[in-house]
Amino acid sequence: MTAGLLLAACSNQGASDAGEKTSQLAGRVDAGEINYEIETVAEGLDHPWSLAFLPDGDLLVTERTGKLLLVSPDGAKRTVRDFNDNGDFPDVHHGDGMQAGLFDVVLHPDFAENSLVYISFAGKVGDDENTLYLLRFRYDGGELTDGEQLFAASPARIQGNHYGARFIFLPDGTLMMPVGDAFHYREEAQELDNHFGKIVRLNGDGSVPADNPFVGQEGALPEIWSYGHRNPQGIILAQDGRVLENEHGPAGGDEINHITRGANYGWPTVTYALDYSGGRVSPFEALEGTEQSLVHFTPSIAPSGFAQYSGEAFPDWQGDLFLSALALKHVRHVEMNADGSLGEQRELFGELDVRFRDVRSGPDGYLYLLTEEPDSSSRILRVVP
Repeated sequence: MTAGLLLAACSNQGASDAGEKTSQLAGRVDAGEINYEIETVAEGLDHPWSLAFLPDGDLLVTERTGKLLLVSPDGAKRTVRDFNDNGDFPDVHHGDGMQAGLFDVVLHPDFAENSLVYISFAGKVGDDENTLYLLRFRYDGGELTDGEQLFAASPARIQGNHYGARFIFLPDGTLMMPVGDAFHYREEAQELDNHFGKIVRLNGDGSVPADNPFVGQEGALPEIWSYGHRNPQGIILAQDGRVLENEHGPAGGDEINHITRGANYGWPTVTYALDYSGGRVSPFEALEGTEQSLVHFTPSIAPSGFAQYSGEAFPDWQGDLFLSALALKHVRHVEMNADGSLGEQRELFGELDVRFRDVRSGPDGYLYLLTEEPDSSSRILRVVP
C-alpha cells in the first residue's frame, strides 16, 4: 500500500511550503533537499509505540494500549500477545490521559541463535500503583514463550507519566534502559536510592553488572548507570560507539545527551528547561559535577523515538540523527559532523500533520516512522527515494 506522496524535504519548510517546493526541486538531491516518497506499510494501529525488524522481513510492533502485533510486509496484522491479560506477570497499565502502556520491543543481538525478545511496559502493582517492568521471552513460531521478569523500577508510583522505557543492547552484552522521573518526583532524579530519573544498566539476564558505577556504594541502587534525567524516550548506540539519549523537557529544554558512566545530567537542578508556566525550572544552566547536553531544544519538540541513519538509500543522511517529535509534528533531522559534534537541523515530514512516535533506520536501508493518530488510525510508514 502506497500513500502516493512524492515530496521534497526542505530545510525548515512547513506543510504548505513542502507542496510548493515539489515541482521546483524534482530530481535534485543535496545535503538540504532530499526527494522522497512515503509508503504506508500498515494502517489501523492503536497507539503504536515501538517496532523491531525480524530476520524474515516481518515486524514486531507494540501498541501502547497493550498488544504486541506481528505485521507482515503486505500490512497484514495479527496479535502475538495481549499484555492486558498477562498470565503470570503484571497486566499492562494504561488509560486515557496517561503515557503508560506497552512500550519497547527489542531483539537480543544474538536473536538468530537464541530467539530472545525483550519487552518494557508500565505494569500494575496492586490495585492503585504501577511501575516500569522489563520482561524477556523466547519468540517461537510467532508466539512468546518462557517469559521471565528481569527488572521492576522502584519505588512504584500512582502517576501514569514519564516512564522512559526505551532500551538498547551494548557490545558487551549488557543493556541500558532509561526510567523517567514520574513527573511529580523530579527531585528524586538527583538521589541514588531510587530509579526515578535514571538510566539503568543490566546484564541480559537482568542481573547487575559488577562494573556499574554505584555497585557497593551505601544508599545507592546498583543498577544505576547515570542520573539527573527527566523523561528520556530515545536511546541509541551511535556508530562511533557513544551512547546517545534524547529526553523531554517541559515546555522547553529537550536534550540530546552523550551518556557516560556515573554521570549526573542535572535535572531538575541544572537545566535550560522552561516549565509549563513559562518560567525557568532552575536558575542554573551549568554547575560543576553535571554534564552539558550536546544540543537542547526550546520550545519543546517532545522527542520520542531516536535513530541514526545507516542505509544506502539516502547517502546524504548517512550517520545523521533523526528524532520523532510529538508536539511539533515532524521528524527532526540533525546532521552528525565528522568530529562527532551535531550540526544543522531540519524539520521533515511535517506535511503529514501527524504526531510521530518512533523513527527507525531499517535493514533495507529505508527510514521507518510510527505515527500517533486518533481512533486507531495510526500507521507504519516507510520513507524511500
